[in-house]
Amino acid sequence: MSTLKSKFDSIYNANYSKVFRLCQGYTNGNETLSKDLTQETFIKVWKNLKSFRNDSSLSTWIYRITVNTCLIELRNKKSVPISDHLSHLEQNNDDSSEKKELQLNQLYCCITKLKNENKSIILLELEGLPQKEIADIIGLSHEAIRVRVHRIKNELTKCVKQ
Repeated sequence: MSTLKSKFDSIYNANYSKVFRLCQGYTNGNETLSKDLTQETFIKVWKNLKSFRNDSSLSTWIYRITVNTCLIELRNKKSVPISDHLSHLEQNNDDSSEKKELQLNQLYCCITKLKNENKSIILLELEGLPQKEIADIIGLSHEAIRVRVHRIKNELTKCVKQ
């Protein structure tokens, strides 16, 4: 049991920030909900670690659990309004930081308008995952992911400019 726990601790430490950032993309930057979803993801990783079959890399498996956990949450809550997450900006006096925060929130808002599969693709792309790994996680061909990423980026660019 102790080797499993140390393995889990290592996995948790190596992947926590990536999982948290991915969850933030799904929750429109809601830190509390993102932490909850991250915790739920790692509970699922812990419960299923013994049954991990090495069919894919461990990080791909964890990302798939994260995406599924977040999508289930979105289905249950339908959406997280952006206005709930902008109140903290009033406390910040740095104009450039406030502008960047607003742009980031605007991007999150645009991402939330995407279909769930496209949302998953772009959040994994923004996380810096190789497109081949994204293809494995989503279950599409690498070429399909490349085309989708291009289309999604164009869609987001139009949305952010509006």
